Amino acid sequence: MADEFGHLPRGPIRVMKAAVWSLQGLRAAWLHESSFRLEVYLFAVLAPIGWWLGETGVERALLIGSMLLVLSIELLNSAVEAVIERYGPEHHELAGRAKDMGSAAVFVLMLNVLLVWGAILGSRYL
Repeated sequence: MADEFGHLPRGPIRVMKAAVWSLQGLRAAWLHESSFRLEVYLFAVLAPIGWWLGETGVERALLIGSMLLVLSIELLNSAVEAVIERYGPEHHELAGRAKDMGSAAVFVLMLNVLLVWGAILGSRYL
């Protein structure tokens, strides 16, 4: 219940509820989104490699963090698609545009992963 200023109460119980909701979202993405599962598999393979190849904490954070951004935007893209599908399967120009832009956001961050990994590791190994 909100307080007199319209804010939800804060505290350990609220944090626990938020964590449970977040885990439910991750579970839903895992169960219903094949692209999310694929990106998690790639993360599971590449994150240890990024940790090993990164020479400093900053390099490790960039190598692994760039992949976490892809997962985050994939979750948002899946949320957009779920809301659009909620309203029915018929084609609508704006719905198609929203889904395409969500997909493009994931694609841009995948390019970012390539750029970050190439910038950090390319100069070292090429």
